[in-house]
Amino acid sequence: MPILVLLLVLGIDAWVYADAKERLNQGNPAAFSFGSLRVETPEAWFLGCLILWVVFFPLYLTATGRSPFR
Repeated sequence: MPILVLLLVLGIDAWVYADAKERLNQGNPAAFSFGSLRVETPEAWFLGCLILWVVFFPLYLTATGRSPFR
């Protein structure tokens, strides 16, 4: 079971990277800033989701206007 959860999280991380890269290429980057923390590149979103998925994935959804928490 833990391997399935890990694979799911890695799949979502890959989707976040691909989506952020596509948005950047279209000139509409997903950006988030809080104080001196600024996340706007696909690599930063990927690493953020990889390290702290429970925080960065909802932030990504909010930054892209896809938040289910509205």
